[in-house]
Amino acid sequence: MHNTLYRFSLLIFYFVLFLVDGRAAMYSVADTLYSDPLQEVTVTGRTHSGKDRAASIHQMMDGSDLAGTQALLVADAAKFFAGAVVRDYGGLGGMKTLSLRGMGAHHTAVSYDGITLTDGQTGQVDLSRYDLDNLELVTLTIGEGVSLFQPARMNASAGLLALRSRRPHFNDGQRVKGNVALKGGSFGLFNPDLLLHTKLGQGVDLSLNGHYLSSRGDYPFRLAYGDAANAYTIERRANNQSEAYRLEGALYADLPRKSTLEVKTYYYASSKGLPGAIILYTTQTHQHLWDKNGFVQARYEQNSSSSTRWQLNAKYGASWQRYLNPEYLGSAGKEDQRYHQDELYLSAVCLHTLGKGWSVAWASDATVNRMWANLFQFSNPFRITWLNQASAAYTSKRFNGSASLLGTVINEETLNHEPASDRWALNPGINLSYKPVLAWPFRLRAFYKSTYRMPSFNDLYYSAVGNRRLRPEQNRQFNLGWTLALATPNQRTTLKASLDGYHNRITDKIMALPTKNIFVWSMLNLGKVSITGLDVTTNVAHRFNEDWSLDVAWNHSYQRALDKTDSASPTYDNQLAYAPRVYGSVRLGLSSPWANLGWSNLWSGHRYVTGHNLAENDLPGYSDQGVSLEKVIGRPLFDLTVRADVLNLLGTSYEVIRNFPMPGRSYRLTVKVALR
Repeated sequence: MHNTLYRFSLLIFYFVLFLVDGRAAMYSVADTLYSDPLQEVTVTGRTHSGKDRAASIHQMMDGSDLAGTQALLVADAAKFFAGAVVRDYGGLGGMKTLSLRGMGAHHTAVSYDGITLTDGQTGQVDLSRYDLDNLELVTLTIGEGVSLFQPARMNASAGLLALRSRRPHFNDGQRVKGNVALKGGSFGLFNPDLLLHTKLGQGVDLSLNGHYLSSRGDYPFRLAYGDAANAYTIERRANNQSEAYRLEGALYADLPRKSTLEVKTYYYASSKGLPGAIILYTTQTHQHLWDKNGFVQARYEQNSSSSTRWQLNAKYGASWQRYLNPEYLGSAGKEDQRYHQDELYLSAVCLHTLGKGWSVAWASDATVNRMWANLFQFSNPFRITWLNQASAAYTSKRFNGSASLLGTVINEETLNHEPASDRWALNPGINLSYKPVLAWPFRLRAFYKSTYRMPSFNDLYYSAVGNRRLRPEQNRQFNLGWTLALATPNQRTTLKASLDGYHNRITDKIMALPTKNIFVWSMLNLGKVSITGLDVTTNVAHRFNEDWSLDVAWNHSYQRALDKTDSASPTYDNQLAYAPRVYGSVRLGLSSPWANLGWSNLWSGHRYVTGHNLAENDLPGYSDQGVSLEKVIGRPLFDLTVRADVLNLLGTSYEVIRNFPMPGRSYRLTVKVALR
C-alpha cells in the first residue's frame, strides 16, 4: 500500500512541475506582503520593513541583535521573541523546546537553511542541539510565512523558527575567509569553533564549519528544606556532563539560466548525563543519553522568466539514540533503549506573478519517515506524508492580502501490530494587512490560520502507553494587530512597534492520563484549550554619530491559556501547566569606538506545574539578567575580538521546570580571530 501511495505522490509531484512549465519568478513589489527572505538577508541583515508590512507575526535577530543577548544556543536566542516560551531543563545538555503562544512545542516547526527539521519519535525539536556560532539570522514567524515561495511543510505548523547559516562573502580578489574562536567559562565550559569560507571558482563557494562543546555542568544550586527562607543547603548538579561536536559543509553555486544550487551536509553527535529531577532531596542519578544525527539536503532555484520562479528541495536525514538507565528495577536490571529514525523528503515550489499586484504559488511536498526501536513488541512504524498547498496574494500601496489552502494526506503502516488510521485534512489560511492613510507609517493586520499536528510515533506506539486511535490536534489561530514604523528625516533615530491580540483554540488535544495506576499511563484525545493573549514589541535605534549608537528592544506578553475540556473537572478554566500569565524580555546594545556593551533581562510570571491551579503547584516567577563587553581590535590581515559575558548577573535561584534548577551566576570568555 505504502509503495503505491508513494509512487502516486511522486507522479502528481512531477505532474505539477509539468503543468507550471518550469517557470518561476520572485514576487517583489515596493510595498508588498511577500518577498524572498533569503534575498533580504543577502542584501542586508538589518532590513526589517518586510515584517512591518506582513499580516503574520515576523520577528528576526541578526548578528548584532544576538550579540546583545549573551546567547550561546538557539534556545537562548529564542527566549527574546515575543510570544515564545522555552521549556528549559537546565544546563547546556538539558532539553530545550519552544512553545508559541501557549500551543506547545509540537505546533512549532524549525527549519535550517530553508528545509524543515523533524523528529518523528517525539514530534518536537530539541533546540539544545543547535548553537549560534555558524548562524547569521534567526527568525520567528507566527501564522503564515512571509513568502509564498517556500515549501508546504514550512506552513504546516502554527509557527516557524527559521535558522540561516552564514554564507560566504568575499572582497575583490579574496579567495579565503574564515575565523577561529574559543570560548571558556564556568562549570568546565570548553567550546572551540572553526569556520572556513573559500571560493572554488567563478560563482562557486564552499563553507566548512567544525564545532566542539563540552561542560561538566556541575553548577551549584539551592536545595530547600521546608518553607523557611534560610532552610536550604548548597548542592552541586550531578550527572550533568555534556559533550557534543558538530560538522557542517555547504556548497553554493550560481549556475546558468539564472539558477542557483545549495547543497548542505550536517552531522551532530553528543554524549550527555541526564541529571533528572531533584525529588525527595535526591541529587544523584546515573542515566545517560547518546545522540547522533545528520542529513544531506539540496536546494535548487531557477528564474525561468520575468514572471515565474521555481525551486526543488531534497533531503535525506537519519538519527540514532541510545538511552541507558542502570538503576531500573525490572528483571533485566537496567533499561537500554535504542532508537533509529530516517527520513526522505522531496519538495517542489512554483511562484507565478500575474500582474496588477497578483501572484499565485503551488507547493508540493512528499516525506517518508521510518523508525525502529529495540523495545519489546515495538511497532516499527512507517509514515508517508504528502502536503500540497495552493496560495494567492494581492498587493497594492494600501492593501496586502493572501489566502492559502493546505491539503494533507498521511498513510501509516507498521512492521508489527496494527497501524494507526490513515488521515487527510484541508486547512485554510487568510492574511490581511491595510494601511488606512498612505502618509502615515501605521498598518492594521489580521490573520486566520488552521493547522493540526499529527500524533508522534511515541504517542501512537510507545510500549504500554501509545494509543493507535489518537486523532490529530486541531488548532485555529486568530490574530488582530497593528504595526508602527517611524524614522527621523536624517534616519538617525528609528522606532518600530507592534501590538497584537490573539485567540487560539485547540481541540482533540492529546493528553497523557493515568489508567490503572500512576505508573501506567495512556495517550488520549480529551483536551480542549482556549488561549487568549496580547503581544507587545518595541524597538528603538539611535545613531549619535559614526562611532556611537544605541539599540533597545522590549517585548512583553500576556496570555490566558485555559483548560476547556470538561466543565465538571476541577481543572476547568484553570491555566495550563507551565504557561506563564506574563513574560517578556528587554535587551540593550551600546556601540562605541572602545567597546560594545550588551545587557539583557528575561522575566516570567509564576506558573503552575499541573493543570490544578493550587498553591502547592505554584512555581514562582523569575528574572534573569546578563551583561557582555566586547572589544574588536583591527589589524591589517585580521580582526581580534575579545568578549566577556556574565550570565544570571544577580545569581537568581529559579526553575523553569519544577525540580530542574537552573544555573546561578556564571562567566564566559570568548576570543576570536577573523580573517579580513
